[in-house]
Amino acid sequence: MSKQNQKIDVDYTNSRVDASGRKSTLSMFMVMLGFTFFSASMWAGQNLAAGLDFSGFIWALLLGGLILGAYTGTLGWIGAESGLTLDMLARRSFGEKGSYLPSAMISFTQIGWFGVGLAMFAIPVAKEIMGLEVTPDSMPWQGYMLVLIAGVLMTASAYFGIKSLTIISYIAVPAVAILGTVAMIMAIQRGDATLVEQFAKGAKDMSVIAGAGLVIGSFVSGGTATPNFARFAKTPKIGLIVTVVAFFIGNSLMFFFGAVSSIYVGGNDIFEVMLNLNLFYIAILVLGLNIWTTNDNALYTSGLGLSNIFGLSKKTMVLIGGVIGTIAAVWLYWNFCNWLNILNCTLPPVGIILICSYFAHRKEYQEDNVPKRQVNWAAVIGVILGAVVANLVKWGIPSINGMAVAAICYFIGQTIDRK
Repeated sequence: MSKQNQKIDVDYTNSRVDASGRKSTLSMFMVMLGFTFFSASMWAGQNLAAGLDFSGFIWALLLGGLILGAYTGTLGWIGAESGLTLDMLARRSFGEKGSYLPSAMISFTQIGWFGVGLAMFAIPVAKEIMGLEVTPDSMPWQGYMLVLIAGVLMTASAYFGIKSLTIISYIAVPAVAILGTVAMIMAIQRGDATLVEQFAKGAKDMSVIAGAGLVIGSFVSGGTATPNFARFAKTPKIGLIVTVVAFFIGNSLMFFFGAVSSIYVGGNDIFEVMLNLNLFYIAILVLGLNIWTTNDNALYTSGLGLSNIFGLSKKTMVLIGGVIGTIAAVWLYWNFCNWLNILNCTLPPVGIILICSYFAHRKEYQEDNVPKRQVNWAAVIGVILGAVVANLVKWGIPSINGMAVAAICYFIGQTIDRK
């Protein structure tokens, strides 16, 4: 690609990010932190609070955060050192045509979560603020209008790429972190028991290992897309550190927001805590910004993946993905969340193969010429078997099980290739 085209494509869709495209450490931290502000993680926080006492909750956060940080941090290092997107990395590890599998998987799940995110904003606002009756069988036109407005705004910001994502993150991250934390503290102060006492109530039937599995599973699929953003870091070390710190802080905040809302208010997230504190307009602001950051990253990732498959520009594919996600948002929310959670287990095997391939052929990744291999069947089979094991085997942590199987398949294939 010529230098002129690189200047036009600020997102480096089909080329490695050069020195001029690298972002400051603060910008990278904001983008990655905004990426982890994921409302569905609050639901997981609610489950943790129901099954663990306070000390168990903290240990689950630490253990799960350590494993999740190791996984995403390694991908952050790879993205920053190579300057390549997830899809460009996949071309080398899965083959030119084989890369369509991980690109399709991550694009499908991220468009799905984009749509769910739109409904996660519109439905609570329609019910709690506008006083409308919303059920799986009935959605007032005002609710659909909220979905449309949010879909247009979030698609527009994702369309303009990494620069727009950075601006949104600079606005949203401090607002969500500060206002959400203040609301959480206010809820604790107004409660009739301390945080530790409140956590102790109810049946505590979850192990710390199971809790750590929830922490990992809450964002391990989205974390697979880490190279798409970490590739803009100035150095691999910065890519690793920013990713690990952002994932730990962001995920921990979301879990605390979900846990506190559950044990003090009985709701799903910090939005309901704020409503209980009569902070109506702040609640809408925090909910909207929280979803906006994650949705933009999801749509940006899907645009890159679909561009790899269909050969069209990232901007075109972002628009198509945004339209599909917006139209299907309400249906996705009521009918597809469980399916999306199943699909989440298919992405960690992709990430571990990217990691194994990169460190096994590190020098080759510094070259611009992609190997001419069309399909690496060991990688493809590894992802398929890893996804099956992650979804069906009940022992251990699903995402870890899937990654282990995928890595074994990949290295068996490597051994056969050498012979």
